[in-house]
Amino acid sequence: MGKIIAIANQKGGVGKTTTSINLAASLAVLEYKTLLVDADPQANSTSGIGFDPRAIKTSIYECLVNDVTAKEAIQATDTPNLDLLPAHIDLVGAEIEMINLEEREYKMKRLLDEVKDDYDFVIIDCSPSLGLITINALTASNSVIIPVQCEYFALEGLGKLLNTIKIVQTRLNTELEIEGILLTMYDVRLRLSNQVVEEVRTHFHDLVFDTIIQRNTRLSEAPSFGISVIMHDASCKGAINYLNLAREILEKNGLLKENNKQTVTV
Repeated sequence: MGKIIAIANQKGGVGKTTTSINLAASLAVLEYKTLLVDADPQANSTSGIGFDPRAIKTSIYECLVNDVTAKEAIQATDTPNLDLLPAHIDLVGAEIEMINLEEREYKMKRLLDEVKDDYDFVIIDCSPSLGLITINALTASNSVIIPVQCEYFALEGLGKLLNTIKIVQTRLNTELEIEGILLTMYDVRLRLSNQVVEEVRTHFHDLVFDTIIQRNTRLSEAPSFGISVIMHDASCKGAINYLNLAREILEKNGLLKENNKQTVTV
């Protein structure tokens, strides 16, 4: 049975989509069957993995609003073991259309329950908001990864998100756990980056992943080619960071295969 992990933070530009694409691709490369779910109307995960969102005929929007099955919308990607449930700009309107539906918070959960047994991991890329689609993603998930940019303002919204997670845990999904807080866009040269790392680790202790995602040119370039960083340049810092993150998550869940145990240092 697949583990469903949401990548969520209501602050934009913290690395949610980058993390979703590259964590999913890293798990796939480590031979775990993975489904990447794009639950963001901007559809950046869809375009970042090589699909044109405008050409997508059946997306997560049709699944949530028109009761199309997930299997009809899922697309195979060029990366072995990696499938995509794409998004479309129409998803913007889904929150308004779902407002009068019964049990609207459980729509995504029902959708993913049909397919989660076909995968080892399902990674959901959430939109930068705490709206109904993000609540749906948190309700459908077993755990949540919170990417936090190594900058001062990144800490500001963390309290609000943790509050939302607590509400979801209490009312909608009692089994939701925090998989971890992931520090992204780390620049070793900046004192501020190091201060943020220290502060987050002081406050959240074991919740923070050991792996830190460093700023990396290759990581920024990869989406423009419509591929993950591991397909773009497997030896760059960004690819190594995300492979290490995948290994850390696998180890935490007791799923690490013998041949994947070696962590690479950058």
